[in-house]
Amino acid sequence: MRPRERLTRDPIRMERRNVSIVFVMIDGLGDLTQTDNKTLLQRAHIPAMDRLARLGHCGLMDPVEPGLACGSDTAHLSIFGYDPRIYYTGRGAFEAIGAGAEMYPGDIAFKSNFATMTGDVVSLRRCDRKFPSWGIPLCRFLTENIKLSDPSVSVIVEWATEHRCAVILRGKNLTEKITGTDPLKDELSLIRSEPLDDSAEAARTAQLVNETSKKITALLESHELILERKAQGSPYSNVILLRGPAMMSKVPSFHDRHGFKAFMIAPTAIISGIGHTLGMSNLSF
Repeated sequence: MRPRERLTRDPIRMERRNVSIVFVMIDGLGDLTQTDNKTLLQRAHIPAMDRLARLGHCGLMDPVEPGLACGSDTAHLSIFGYDPRIYYTGRGAFEAIGAGAEMYPGDIAFKSNFATMTGDVVSLRRCDRKFPSWGIPLCRFLTENIKLSDPSVSVIVEWATEHRCAVILRGKNLTEKITGTDPLKDELSLIRSEPLDDSAEAARTAQLVNETSKKITALLESHELILERKAQGSPYSNVILLRGPAMMSKVPSFHDRHGFKAFMIAPTAIISGIGHTLGMSNLSF
């Protein structure tokens, strides 16, 4: 696309003209820290980004509405043209899909952290940024060994990014109308999952989530790798924090909504999961 070419706002006409657009979104780039009256971004040497800015179109926007602080998932949905108040059900399903896990109707997924608990307190919500080399086998181990009191419900643990994983509960009569177990800050107690409505499904799902959390901790604390890392004084995990319970979102594809065929290069599982959910071809790294 030539730098100064003006684009029609009609997506169908744009597709017929075979227009190609590269849309670069740098999540979390905002920077208020100043040195000599300049932010760190203003002082940085970023010739590639500077060239993209010169040749393209830049702007500022409130992803959903002014004054509303958004997470990466709700902000991305809104920027892609999907009102999160209509289409957003929680981030767990995005994390699971982006991690490569299969999600089926009725599954409940959590965006989760391998973490460290000391006594009843979560001392480290992120056990180790260099987690994959020793954590990925733990995901397979947990998937193979978690057995709940209700044999009709299974648990799948899929590694996502760094210390993050997706935890999926698969079975009938489950609901995302529950709370997670993540206290959201270090040095706080692990939270019990609670139902968010009076339904039997919510009460049952919350009970299964709490059982899953306990089974995970018991399995991790007795695992040879964890015992070895504790003895070495290395980072270890003995709990998985479960947050953002969600079922699959039912959304029209990006192509159906806007008339474009889209391809996404995603840096994290959750953004990759949003792309897959919107029907985009996807490459994650």
